[in-house]
Amino acid sequence: MHVIAAFKDKLFLYFKDSYFELKHVVWPTQKQLLHHTIIVIVFSIVVAVFLGVLDIFFGIGIKQFILAK
Repeated sequence: MHVIAAFKDKLFLYFKDSYFELKHVVWPTQKQLLHHTIIVIVFSIVVAVFLGVLDIFFGIGIKQFILAK
């Protein structure tokens, strides 16, 4: 029974501390959030295109290597 009470106390303390820490967070403005979201989307597209081009070139290279034998 003592273990359960100690667990409840620790759990309560955890949520209490988390709540107070969230008060110190500086949340981004809507403009900042939109700006960062656009940056992430554009970067993801650039990386996807880059990896796609590499995949195509390596695929062609491997086909040429296999067919050359």
